[in-house]
Amino acid sequence: MGIFQEATVVAARRETPGGLAYEAALDGQWSVGTKLHGGYLLAVLGRAASESAGEGHPHVTAVSASFLTSPAPGPAEVLVETLRAGRSTTQARARLTQDGRPCVEALITLGRLEESDSWWSGMEPVELPDEQDCYLSPPEAPGGEFKVPLMEVVEQRLDPGHLGFAVGAPSRQGVIAGWQRLGDGTDWDPLSLLVALDPVPPVSYDLGISGWAPTIQFTAYVRRLPAPGPVRVSMRALDVTGDRMDEVAHAWDSKGRLVAQATQLAAVRTPA
Repeated sequence: MGIFQEATVVAARRETPGGLAYEAALDGQWSVGTKLHGGYLLAVLGRAASESAGEGHPHVTAVSASFLTSPAPGPAEVLVETLRAGRSTTQARARLTQDGRPCVEALITLGRLEESDSWWSGMEPVELPDEQDCYLSPPEAPGGEFKVPLMEVVEQRLDPGHLGFAVGAPSRQGVIAGWQRLGDGTDWDPLSLLVALDPVPPVSYDLGISGWAPTIQFTAYVRRLPAPGPVRVSMRALDVTGDRMDEVAHAWDSKGRLVAQATQLAAVRTPA
C-alpha cells in the first residue's frame, strides 16, 4: 500500500467479552528484512485504541508495549479493553493477535494533543547537516544482505558522520541520527511518530555489532502535534549488557520542538 493511513486502518469493530475487536491487514511494506517494523505494529494498535476511545481522546500520548512474537503480513486482530475513561485521558489495553496467537501487548494512554510550545524544555534538537546533505537510506541494506522495505515508505536521511559502520569503521559512540519524512507525502501525526521513534539501523551498528536487534519492550511518549515538515530523530544507546541493549530516541519537528521520545530494550548478539 505505501500510504500510512491505509496501512494502519482497522475495521469491523465487534464486541467480545474482553473488549472491542478490530480487524487489521498488516502491510508487508512496513518491514525490516522479513520482520514487520515494531513502530508500525504499535501504530496499528494505537489506531484501534483511538477508534475505541472516540473523538474526545483521539491521540495516543503514551505507549508501553511488549513484543511477544513477530506477526506475518496479512490478516490480524486487535482487541482493545478500556481500563478507564476520564475527562482528560482514556487508558486502554490493546493486544495484537494472529491465528489466535498473541504477538504484541500494549498499555496505551490517549488524550487530546495540541501544537503548542513547551513551557520549559531541557532538550535541544540534535544538530544535523542540511537534509539534502544527509545520506538517503536505500531499500536494500549495504552489502545487499537483506532488503528494508520500510525505506520505500519512509524517507530517511542519516547524518553522514554516523555512517562509519557501513565501511567497517563504526564510531562506537552508540549514536545514529537523521531526518525522516513519510514517503506518501503526508505530515507526521501522533500515530506515525511511533514509526519515527523506531528508526533503522539500530544503534548497535555504530557499536560494531551487526545483525537484527529485535525489540523486547518499547515505551514512548508523544508530547504535541508536530508541525508540517520533516522530523529529526536521534537514537542513542546507554548500556549494552548480557546481550541486551537500550535505545533512547528523541524526535523534534520542523520548528525544533520535542514532539516524541521513546526507550526500548532490544536483544543483540555481542561479540565473544
